[in-house]
Amino acid sequence: MSYGTAPGLGAPLPALAGNLLTELRQSPRRIHVITNAAAQALTANLLLAVGAIPSLTVSPEEAPAFTARSAGLVINLGTLDSERRASIPWSIATARQQHLPWVLDPVFVESSPQRLELARLCLAGTPAVLRCNAAEFSALAVTEASPEAARAFAQDHGTVVAMTGPTDLVTDGARAIRIANGDVLMTRVTAIGCAGTALIAAFAALHPDAFEAAAAALLTVGIAGEIAAAKADGPGTFQAAVLDALYNVRPPDILERARLA
Repeated sequence: MSYGTAPGLGAPLPALAGNLLTELRQSPRRIHVITNAAAQALTANLLLAVGAIPSLTVSPEEAPAFTARSAGLVINLGTLDSERRASIPWSIATARQQHLPWVLDPVFVESSPQRLELARLCLAGTPAVLRCNAAEFSALAVTEASPEAARAFAQDHGTVVAMTGPTDLVTDGARAIRIANGDVLMTRVTAIGCAGTALIAAFAALHPDAFEAAAAALLTVGIAGEIAAAKADGPGTFQAAVLDALYNVRPPDILERARLA
């Protein structure tokens, strides 16, 4: 499978990831995140660690204004209380009006018909990226998760599917890449995936190709997970080590460690 090159840069994906990380550190972008209660602190800290600026209000009175002054938006369906339900459509509408990239993270849509219905309504707003796991994708697509199904779904919905798992798959329907970086400890700490979705939005705010931005972000988070796992004693120290790894990782680390197919 081909992951292409960065338009105007001629850089393969690992180099692009390093370039975007460097640019984000030098020119911070504000990302507004409507996420679940368990993920808020880690998401904010992850964005700060890579040089971005988080905002997290879920108030329907405020979220659209915060979205309008941001460079990207994340919608995470993990905690669907009344405030989040009310603020999500207005924030998506604002992002579309402002031509901002936004990322949908349909957490546990396979567990709740109401959540699945909302996720499908969100998809009608054409997110730049759908970041999901295989179970969430299967619920949305009403088919078994596979590279072929992900390609078809991305093409039909005009979005990038970033399906995470032991090996991540990113596709826009025409292109696809698998990313093998990461560590099992990433599944032992709540909200690592949710927080990583915010890096997709931050990279998409810097780079017009959402497929490449999503792949670069997942590659970066996966490599940070590997670096952190080598230093951590378990899940408790792993969470802090991931933030340290994202703060310290440099482009040569990404070039050296990237495992792509």
